[in-house]
Parts: sequence; structure tokens; C-alpha cells
Amino acid sequence: MKKISINLNGETRYVHVEPNDVLLDVLRDKLGIKSPKSGCERGDCGACAVLLNGKSVRSCLVLAVEVDGQEITTIEGLSKDGLTPLQESFIEHNAFQCGFCAPGVTISATELLNKNPHPSREEIKEAIAGNLCRCTGYESIIEAIEKVAKK
Repeated sequence: MKKISINLNGETRYVHVEPNDVLLDVLRDKLGIKSPKSGCERGDCGACAVLLNGKSVRSCLVLAVEVDGQEITTIEGLSKDGLTPLQESFIEHNAFQCGFCAPGVTISATELLNKNPHPSREEIKEAIAGNLCRCTGYESIIEAIEKVAKK
């Protein structure tokens, strides 16, 4: 076991991890963060996406020991002061049906909008391409992101 520290959603947290523990499992099982979902466990679906130092990563592919001293932001951190404009736009556009992919899509779109506040439709599609959604067909998701990008 190794004790690591993570700046999780703006708060320093300490946790003991095994060398082979993946970040997704540590977040969910040891730190109580439930927004990253276990989908494919191979990095294909994007359901487990979190921001690592501002960059979207698949937490199922990152060893917890690799994030020692790093900054992790999840949906819980994005909305700790209330819903973000992006989240409000997702609600307004009824962007998600079952909601399983919502945290991962939100993380990917947040990274995009932080880097490029006014992306084109193609840039939006590219940014969320790694997030699988089986319910919506993506159009409402893209429209919600476009609305925020136009402001």
C-alpha cells in the first residue's frame, strides 16, 4: 500500500492505494465519488472521464499512484457551487435520457470549452467523439454545447 494525496475537486484528499489500483476504482470505492462510471473498463466509452490537471482522461486507464499530488476534477467538483452553464444547457436541451454517459460527456465538453470557448460544430463533435451514448443520437448534446459556445 502507498499513501497518495490528490487535490480532488479543490480539496486535498489522502488515500492508501495498491500499485495496481486504477483511479476509477479509487474514486468510486475509496473516495465516494460516483459520477465517473465503469462502462467498458478499456477506455473506449468515456463514461469514466475525469479532468486530470484540466485534461480529460479515462480514469479506468490511469493508475491511482500516477496521480499522486495531481488535481482531479469530477462532476461533483464542477457543480459544487451549482450547475454550470453547460449543465443547464444539457438540461434545457434534454440532452441525456438515461444519464449514464452524462458525466463523461460533460467532462469532455468542459475541457473543450475551457480550451476553446467558441468551438465549431466539427470541433464539438471531435471533442465528444470518445464518449458513447446509446440513447440520444448526440444531436441534443451537440446543440446544448453549441448554445453555451455561442454565449
